[in-house]
Amino acid sequence: MIRREAKRPKKGGEKDRERGSSERERERSGSQSGLTMRPRPIGRNPHELYYLRMQRTREKTDKMEKSKAMRKLRVCVATCNRADYSKLAPIMFGIKANPDEFELEVVVLGSHLIDDYGNTFRMIEQDDFDIGSKLHTIVRGEDEAAMVESVGLALVKLPDVLHRLRPDVLVVHGDRFDALALATAAALMNIRILHLEGGEVSGTIDDSIRHAISKLAHYHACCTRTAEQHLIAMCEDHTRILLAGCPSYDKLLAAHHRDDYMDIIRNWLGDNVKEHDYIVALQHPVTTDIKNSVKIYELMLDALISFNKRTLVLFPNIDAGSKEMVRVMRKKGVEQHPNFRAVKHVPFEQFIQLVCHAGAMIGNSSCGVREAGAFGTPVINLGSRQTGRETGENVLHVRDADTQNKIYHALELQFGKRYPCSKIYGDGNAVPRIMKFLQAIDLDEPLQKTFCFPPIREWDISQDIDHILETQGALAIDLGGTNLRVAIVSMRGKIVKKYSQGNPKTYEARIELILKMCAEAVFDAVHLNCRILGVGVSTGGRVNPQEGVILHSTKLIQEWSSIDIRTPISDALHLPVWVDNDGNCAALAEKKFGHGKGVENFVTIITGTGIGGGIIQHNELIHGSTFCAAELGHIMVSLDGPECMCGSRGCIEAYASGMALQKEAKRLHDEELLEVEGMVDLKKAESVGAIHLINAARLGNSKAGAVLRTAGMALGVGIVNILHVVNPSLVILSGVLAAHYQAPVQQVIGQRALTSAQRIQVLTSDLEEPALLGAASMVLDYTTRRIY
Repeated sequence: MIRREAKRPKKGGEKDRERGSSERERERSGSQSGLTMRPRPIGRNPHELYYLRMQRTREKTDKMEKSKAMRKLRVCVATCNRADYSKLAPIMFGIKANPDEFELEVVVLGSHLIDDYGNTFRMIEQDDFDIGSKLHTIVRGEDEAAMVESVGLALVKLPDVLHRLRPDVLVVHGDRFDALALATAAALMNIRILHLEGGEVSGTIDDSIRHAISKLAHYHACCTRTAEQHLIAMCEDHTRILLAGCPSYDKLLAAHHRDDYMDIIRNWLGDNVKEHDYIVALQHPVTTDIKNSVKIYELMLDALISFNKRTLVLFPNIDAGSKEMVRVMRKKGVEQHPNFRAVKHVPFEQFIQLVCHAGAMIGNSSCGVREAGAFGTPVINLGSRQTGRETGENVLHVRDADTQNKIYHALELQFGKRYPCSKIYGDGNAVPRIMKFLQAIDLDEPLQKTFCFPPIREWDISQDIDHILETQGALAIDLGGTNLRVAIVSMRGKIVKKYSQGNPKTYEARIELILKMCAEAVFDAVHLNCRILGVGVSTGGRVNPQEGVILHSTKLIQEWSSIDIRTPISDALHLPVWVDNDGNCAALAEKKFGHGKGVENFVTIITGTGIGGGIIQHNELIHGSTFCAAELGHIMVSLDGPECMCGSRGCIEAYASGMALQKEAKRLHDEELLEVEGMVDLKKAESVGAIHLINAARLGNSKAGAVLRTAGMALGVGIVNILHVVNPSLVILSGVLAAHYQAPVQQVIGQRALTSAQRIQVLTSDLEEPALLGAASMVLDYTTRRIY
């Protein structure tokens, strides 16, 4: 019996080689026998075989691409609260409108499912979306620990849902802690993430969460050019960033012109309310400063109650601190107040109408700085929650909202105004752009995202100690009647180096000396590791700070009227320049570095060669319509008093300035009534000044004492007039005579001021160089000085 060996299955390559070999043998045998051959089959030589294989590969690739083209992109949209649904809903409608391209899955979690916040998942169902999963992820408590526990609970529940749905792309919005849990779970489960509204800046813990989600996300759809640049600066791949605009703008720009808007307004606010005659209030807690945000909320409600306008108050979100805010609202009786309507939720389409036609919107919601700008609705933004957001001119910031009066004043400024419509955050075409962006996602690309770090040269990988130790500062110039002084001032108010020269008598010589001293200071600043941010100029006389022009100078500085001081200094040093009156600078110095720090309303009075000062009202320096506000030295306290240098009579300066005291000292000296026992002998040729008068009074000279009492009385009466006009909470005396006037002024206030003003405190300044520090403060605060 003959046994046959079992044949080993041949591999593809062996079959090809065997088939090619047999064909070549047949071709050789046909050639040797001289038989007539049939046409040779195409692709049977090595070159033709190669092209045959390439054709088969192309057919296989085309088949795969066709199969891929037929496959829908499975997109999962996860929404956590009413706010992010207003941004996600337009995208969801766009996906649903393209069933051949996309398959939509909807996951609902967070405050959507809480009764206290309106059970807002129902509006998703009303929009005819099938909710694939509802996840109860909120741990109640409304404090920091509850937020952390909520993130943890979401991370426990999300893996099962994502594993069941198996989405190709997860769409996540914004900066909520729920969204961070979504992005974390999806990234760890190798699911691509599209993040909406990344790259924005708002100044609270939301920033950290938003940027963390951006780093986990594979694709980005941002709203503004600045946000796009921020993402690129965060090393995100620019090819995966879409500048789309805000999706909610697609709906609000198309739908805010509705004929039935008055029906909506009356439905929420009552029948007797008018267009542009009500307020929408929406304030959320700031999780990094809960105590202060609750205080601001209470002050806002107090201001709204006093403002006495119909107001729609929306409940705050579920962040830590919201429970305390609701408690404050109920303590104030807002829900029962006839002017207020307190609601947990308003459908977005109706909310658009309410914001569009409101007299003002107040609070710290992103809607105020984003959507409200599309209608030109005036907005008062309270606190730090939206710090850094791009805003239109319709937004008035009250960053330090520490008093009811400040918020009330902001309401007075904003209520009823209309502003040009702003489209910073979108043009109404975001959704079509996002749809195209989703269609372009290549699922065959590697899932691992890459970061586009800037190139780093090997010799630049270490830091330079000089850069670390560099100090930021300002160049301060003080133009006095006798001396011209320049100083380098650090950010903390330390005078790093000071220069002093006599003040020239002519304009040309003075400008030349200023530029020379400034150039020297700038040169020295480099060696002192101090980077100069700008130049501040303090000078006597009436100044237009907006134009940098000295309008009228004091008689002590000659050839110094109608002078543009800003232009020559800025042109020579290539730095921004600020200019103001020396009295105003002293007030600014106290506001930043002295007793006025944190005080909303105070007055500073300089008692030196002359009398001057500045008034801070609602944290703002008062200049007046013609820039002569706070000419405190020229308040008249007598109709027939001594002549003043201004040409009038009876001014404070004619009684209490250093020059006035010097004049009286010389009169007494000439009459031989100044010297008393214990004083240093004064020769007739020696210059007699105010200090000699003060010393004589201290040693018992009744004549000198009478002069000082009159001067103190005049200054005190003038300050009482100031208290009755602007009602500050603090008076600060500055200058060389301040210590001598403090007690007399406080006494006059106690005797002559109204009862409500008698307890206002008078302090002497602790600042050694108020004019220089005030000039520097204009530079150091230039980014925030004009913001509440």
